[in-house]
Amino acid sequence: MKIALDPTPFHHDYSLLELPGKVADLGYEYLQLTPHKDFIPFFRHPKADDDLVDAFAKACKDAGVQIASVLPVLRWSGPDEESRRAAVKQWKRVLEITSRLGVDLINTEFSGRPEHQEESERAFYWSMEELLPIIEREGIRVLIDPHPDDFVEDGLEAVRVIRGLNSKSIGMAFVSCHTFHYGDQTEAIFEAAGQSIGLVHIADTFDHHKSHGLRYITNPPGNAVRVHQHLPIGRGDVDFDQFFGGLKGLGFFDRDDTVAVSSVFAEDENADEVSRYQLSEITSRIAKA
Repeated sequence: MKIALDPTPFHHDYSLLELPGKVADLGYEYLQLTPHKDFIPFFRHPKADDDLVDAFAKACKDAGVQIASVLPVLRWSGPDEESRRAAVKQWKRVLEITSRLGVDLINTEFSGRPEHQEESERAFYWSMEELLPIIEREGIRVLIDPHPDDFVEDGLEAVRVIRGLNSKSIGMAFVSCHTFHYGDQTEAIFEAAGQSIGLVHIADTFDHHKSHGLRYITNPPGNAVRVHQHLPIGRGDVDFDQFFGGLKGLGFFDRDDTVAVSSVFAEDENADEVSRYQLSEITSRIAKA
């Protein structure tokens, strides 16, 4: 298993090519390549040409850091057909970039719209009909997180949607700080998903159902919002004994093809300290699991 850092908190203070060195300085051997305005931005066509892709690969090599996964977020399940077609084109370039980097793992989100579940699911399968042959040909695994505000948010339903693709190249990314949007059913999700869980994001969050639904307050009441946090381990309500114990039961820590990502976004002002803390906590909790 690889332990990687999501360098998003450092995007504003470091250039793209400086990020690998920063990740190494914080003690990590791997990074997750998350959406970046100069590389693969959110919901838009990738901005990296082959020269920049090669330059980033060299920066990683010079820093002694490897890319554990590439994370695009695109509208491939958008119920709007023009957006969906554009996302498929964007995805094809993402796959080219990932292959050129020598990376065999992508993690992403379902996207789509929760108020248009049927249409979004249909769009997702249409997109995958075109993309899956490329994914399989390139030998890339794509792991999908049912992110809050996607067309599928429940963890068990996500397993069903992924299973419907009938491909070993597609699996699940489990994000601990999405636990309560998944339905707060970690054990059941782990049992149902099994070995298809190949990547986890590790961060804490508050259970938005607690305090009679007033853990977070939005106005006016009843807004159709999804609220969660990416906090350091121990700052919220996630049961990390259950989380790490469940992963151990899956053999997650003993596999060569799995990735655990520190994914804290809530404390940029303390990003160095938090990143080191997360690495220490993840390492010690794995040893104790």
